[in-house]
Amino acid sequence: MKIATKATLVAAMALSSVAALSAFAADPTSISGWVVDSKCGATHAKSPDPDCVAKCIKGGAKPVFVDADNKIWDIDDPEAVTHHYGHHVTVMATVNADGNSVHITKVTMLPDQGK
Repeated sequence: MKIATKATLVAAMALSSVAALSAFAADPTSISGWVVDSKCGATHAKSPDPDCVAKCIKGGAKPVFVDADNKIWDIDDPEAVTHHYGHHVTVMATVNADGNSVHITKVTMLPDQGK
């Protein structure tokens, strides 16, 4: 009985690992939005103050990405946006919809900063 239970557990873990990897296997896509902080989230979108965003992140909030639909995405590689706090950007990112996160591979600032 224990052997069957272990085999079932191992099989379940293997399948869940494959599912988790497939969530990240998608091709990167281009998404426009704002790099803001998790404390204020979408309230910063469309008119963020870079100094305020940086202050909140320095105070312990995490950087997040808010897309044009005001959907808030966790950033699984926050180092990728360190120089873009409060900026309106287009990112190349792999989306993990199940985890509500993005893995950003490229950041391009948009020309409408502060407008």
